[in-house]
Amino acid sequence: MGTLVGHVAPGFAFLALGLWHLFNHIKLHLLHPNSYTSSPWFPTSKIRYIELFLIMVGSSISISMELFIGPEKHQPFDPDGTIPSNHLQNFEHSAISMTFFAYAALAILLDKTAPKAQHDLTQFLGAVAFAQQLLLFHLHSADHMGVEGQYHLLLQSAIVVCLATTLMGIGMPKSFMISFVRSLSIVFQGVWLILMGYMLWTPGLISKGCVLHLEMGHKVVQCSSDEALHRAKALVNLQFSWFLVFVSIFAITFYMFLAKFYHEKVEYSTLTKEFEPLESGSEDVESQKESKFGDSKSTTFVHLGKGY
Repeated sequence: MGTLVGHVAPGFAFLALGLWHLFNHIKLHLLHPNSYTSSPWFPTSKIRYIELFLIMVGSSISISMELFIGPEKHQPFDPDGTIPSNHLQNFEHSAISMTFFAYAALAILLDKTAPKAQHDLTQFLGAVAFAQQLLLFHLHSADHMGVEGQYHLLLQSAIVVCLATTLMGIGMPKSFMISFVRSLSIVFQGVWLILMGYMLWTPGLISKGCVLHLEMGHKVVQCSSDEALHRAKALVNLQFSWFLVFVSIFAITFYMFLAKFYHEKVEYSTLTKEFEPLESGSEDVESQKESKFGDSKSTTFVHLGKGY
């Protein structure tokens, strides 16, 4: 993962997943505002588990890249079977991918075997995946003390929001804002990973006074002085602030755009009650009905409720 492709590829995966969730949550809320209930994943009409299948495929590719394709020997171990220091990061990144793979696979099994409890348990699995991601990025084997460390520190703040909103969604499944913020935090995580990939491994985009340096088999950004380091970190903070504003503007604009196409479902039903001519012995009752309603036919429109 310590390369441009290693950050950009998972960044696009998180971005696509976040946009998919953001679209579906907004659509579901616009159509059923009163009966809205969040969903940890969204099926499609043709392939029900396409979202979960794609998560499993992406996680498998990530694990393969980290452990078998990326290393020069195409295997991550030393000749004596131990893990070399320069491959610790690969194992940490693959552990994150393994957790997301387990989330998707177990979500499918829960949907097939325990549909009544699948929402809470699937949300719990999602929280475990984000907690694993936060733990391994926070206790990363790489130093991450310089510019790269600042990027990873701010990335952890987005992961914290993902984790918190996922846990909150277990107890408050009808809260649209929790699902909205969780989807947006996944989008932001993807955008930030993409930015990290380009800003840390594109020589022309590295901050003034800093250069790419090979360290323990990985290229890292090193600054020539404390002043250059402080300047580079300040620029990272500015980038985070700008992207936070842009993503927030995008989210509200996206909501207003979808509001033009999806409207609350309100259905009406026509109930017609015809009074048949009664026997001669019931003429008095019929005359009372006619005097009360003014007509022997009464057509009523019944509103079935906004949140149907």
